[in-house]
Amino acid sequence: MSRPPIFYALAVLLGLFIVFLYGPIATIVVLSFQGPEGGLVFPMNGVSLHWFAQLFRPQSIGDIWGSFGRSLELGLIVMICTVLLSFLAGLAFRRRFRGSTILFYLAVASLVMPSVVVSLGIGALFEMLGIERTWYSSALGAHLTWTVPFGLLIMFAVFNRFNPAYEEAARDQGASGWQTIRHVVVPIILPSLVGVALFGFTLSYDEIARTSQSVGALNTLPLELEAMQTNATTPVIYALGTLTTALSLVVIGTSLLVVLLARRRRARFGSDAGRAA
Repeated sequence: MSRPPIFYALAVLLGLFIVFLYGPIATIVVLSFQGPEGGLVFPMNGVSLHWFAQLFRPQSIGDIWGSFGRSLELGLIVMICTVLLSFLAGLAFRRRFRGSTILFYLAVASLVMPSVVVSLGIGALFEMLGIERTWYSSALGAHLTWTVPFGLLIMFAVFNRFNPAYEEAARDQGASGWQTIRHVVVPIILPSLVGVALFGFTLSYDEIARTSQSVGALNTLPLELEAMQTNATTPVIYALGTLTTALSLVVIGTSLLVVLLARRRRARFGSDAGRAA
C-alpha cells in the first residue's frame, strides 16, 4: 500500500528533529576524542584519549571531581526522597481527605513557577534564617520542588489504574496493611517506582536554574561546567561532557534492566502476594 505524501514530509521533519536533538551531543562526543593539539571546533586534529586522561590530572580551571561527587550524591539523595515522598503521597491521595485538593495544587505549583525564582526564594530564606546554604540542605530542597511534583503525577496515574482487588485478596488471607504494601502493592508498581527514581536522579543531576542561588559556595557539576565555559580553551570540557552523558546512559540502562528483571521475575514466579498471608 502506497503511503501519502504527508507521511514522507513528516518523516523528514522527524529526522530533522532527531538531528537537532542529538546533534550537539554527538558533536561533543566526537570532539572529545581529539588529539593533544586539538581545539574546541572542527576540523579535528588527530584522534586520541588525551583529553580523557587530562580529566584525571589536577585542573586549574575548575573543581571537576569535587563538583561531580556533589552532583552524584545530591542526585542519589533526591532520587531516594522523590521515590519515598511520591509513593507515600500516592497512597495517601487514594482516599480523599480535607484539604487534599489544595495540597495537590500546592505540591505541583512549583512546576509552573520560574525555576530561578524558586532558587532565589529558597536561598533568601536560608540567608534570612542564618543557615548556611549547601548542596545537601538548601539545594536539596530546591531540587525536590522540581522532582517531587513529577513523581506525584506519575504515582497518581499509577494508582488511578491500580486494581484494589489485589489488596482485598491479601487482606482476606490475613495480611496486615504493611504486608499488603510490601508483598502486593510494591511488586506490582515497581516499574513505575523505577521510573520515578530515574526522573528524580536525572532531573537533579543536570539542574542549573534551581541550584544557582541555593547551592552556596560549592558548585554542582552543571554549574561548574557553566563556569568552565568562560575559562576552558581545550576539549577537556568535551571529555567531561562525554563522561557525564555516559553516566546518564548507564543510569537509564540500569533502570531499564531492573524493570526487565522485575517483569521476568513476575512472569516466572508470580507476585509476592502469597507471602503476605
